[in-house]
Amino acid sequence: MSRYARIIGTGGYLPEKILTNDEISQTVDTSDSWIFERTGIKSRHIANENESASSMAEAAARQAIDAAQIDAESIDLIIVATGTPDRVYPSTGCLLQQRLGIKNCVAFDVQAACSGSIFALNIADQYIKSGAANTVLIVGAELCSRIVDWTDRSTCVLFGDGAGALLLSAAEEGGVLSTHIHSDGEFGNLLYCPNPQVATADNKDESGYIKMQGNEVFKVAVNTLGRIVDETLEANNLDLSEIDWLVPHQANIRIIAATAKKLKMSMEQVVVTLETQGNTSSASVLLAFNAAVRDNRIQRGQIVLLEAFGAGFTWGSALIRY
Repeated sequence: MSRYARIIGTGGYLPEKILTNDEISQTVDTSDSWIFERTGIKSRHIANENESASSMAEAAARQAIDAAQIDAESIDLIIVATGTPDRVYPSTGCLLQQRLGIKNCVAFDVQAACSGSIFALNIADQYIKSGAANTVLIVGAELCSRIVDWTDRSTCVLFGDGAGALLLSAAEEGGVLSTHIHSDGEFGNLLYCPNPQVATADNKDESGYIKMQGNEVFKVAVNTLGRIVDETLEANNLDLSEIDWLVPHQANIRIIAATAKKLKMSMEQVVVTLETQGNTSSASVLLAFNAAVRDNRIQRGQIVLLEAFGAGFTWGSALIRY
């Protein structure tokens, strides 16, 4: 009998504090119109000093657990995707496990930058299909505001904080139809965040802030996402017309629109949270999926395509029958 990973609950958390473009323009040379026209972002959520990746992950996870109406102790595996962990070690996954009070469970982190939640979903799918786990919690949690240089106009306007969660359980049909993940380290210098604590002679003068060559990243992202869409459809013998929803990584409205155009999809079929959340890195796809489930746009039985692209470069997709 075949086993599938079926989504049984979703969750999300966004910090209370909202930072608008107008507020950013008071400290760097920019404006609301300049930011919005180039990115599609109007505002983003910023964590307070007491919040962490694990605390936000807990809030999102508890919402998903409540939605699934399960006992947290039934979770076999926790995977947290984050580039902004609470500590170098233990993993944020283990810290989340402690917060949820789960004893008999395996927990670890995945670091694939903005593609992290897709990578986590790929791993969860393999665990469930193989029988190694029955119920898996995946969370994307990011404190991007802590790793951006707030004097750098090219990056500080893009990012926000938040966490999204999915609970998956073994089922006999439906669910995750396929996942596809890739990486290419050749482009590592186009988008990265240094670690000054382990600096070498080559990067000893760098701070721990995101560095990005935006135009070059944009070009690679659009072409790469187009290819992975084709790969996903071919693997499932599906036509473009059979996709009900596209849930993309929320990086830039121009990248999202270009991907939708390649899919020949109306923007009305695309879930966009970018305007009020900015780029929440590995949390963005899960936050967008959760938003569309909770406002009843995404319905049971519909075919949903998730995709993301991030530093590494990493990229991935997941095709889901919700």
